[in-house]
Amino acid sequence: MKSKNLEEALELWNSMLPLSEHDKQRLDRRFTVDFNYNSNHIEGNTLTYGQTELLLFFGKVNGVAKLKDCEEMKASDVCLKLSLAESQEKSFPLTQNFIRQLHRTLLREDYQVHYTRPDGTASSYTIHAGQYKTRPNSVVTRYGDIFTYASPEETPSLMSDLVDWYNMIEEEGSLSPVDMAILFHYRYIRIHPFEDGNGRIARLMVNYILAKHGYPLLVVRSRKKDDYLEALHEADLDVGPAPSDGARATLRQIRPFRNYFRKMYASEIMYNVQFITEQGKGIWWFDGERIQFRSENSSKILNLLADNPDITYDALKKKIGINMSAIQKQLKSMMDKGYIVRTENGEWRVIITQ
Repeated sequence: MKSKNLEEALELWNSMLPLSEHDKQRLDRRFTVDFNYNSNHIEGNTLTYGQTELLLFFGKVNGVAKLKDCEEMKASDVCLKLSLAESQEKSFPLTQNFIRQLHRTLLREDYQVHYTRPDGTASSYTIHAGQYKTRPNSVVTRYGDIFTYASPEETPSLMSDLVDWYNMIEEEGSLSPVDMAILFHYRYIRIHPFEDGNGRIARLMVNYILAKHGYPLLVVRSRKKDDYLEALHEADLDVGPAPSDGARATLRQIRPFRNYFRKMYASEIMYNVQFITEQGKGIWWFDGERIQFRSENSSKILNLLADNPDITYDALKKKIGINMSAIQKQLKSMMDKGYIVRTENGEWRVIITQ
């Protein structure tokens, strides 16, 4: 399908509304996995796409997985549901308390970070769930520069300004919901109000804003992480290093990030359009991409696995009509790509979607 700019993509999406209940359920299920997997994967979560789906819909993962990553992913999904539910309370203004509640839910509890000082001595500090930072935070950019966010002392005031600004702009209607989401994301990241979880909260808030205004939701794909961070970095160069300037940046100042965000959002909307309209034999979807198999046997195998999770290799061989070696090769290829998984009890789970 030909690429569209954001306005064209939104117009095409709106022409498809209202969605059937079947299509809505399909899209909601995909978004749940796509958002949670990608938003957490950007921050270093090691669960695979398939493990994420099994965890969120079946309550357990397959293979080796860190307990921390599992708990983090489940908490992320609770936060997503919480933010989308809150977005439907149209008459309620945004509050700092809601943002802190999201953060408390995401991190679950305070925890200690242990590290070694330059002189070799051991030390630690506490990450606070639901509380603004108590120590300075910064990041080393991909270019080796140290970029400093708002200080703990100025964070409460800047967050108060951010929330007040959002509520005022929303009431005035002077910015589109997309531009509100873009600018909120950028200003929030420049404050970096918490000691951990800021990127994940920023992406949750983007979807809170979009959902509140009836817009399709957005997934920032982890495979595009470098482009995403580069767009933020380019905007930082235009805005300047002062955190207070970043926390009050204008859309004109953050043009590189705005342009990137709009292009990314248009692409995601077109994925939604294709996901809904291009259904049928041989068409599959995985983590925001359309998958076209060279052999129709691949689709046959996937459908058999979906319909018969306990099917044997021998049964597959007989139904497909190809030799065992070819069956095993195709299954291995699809497992390596994450399209399917085999659970501990020997059942197949098809992760790729038709």
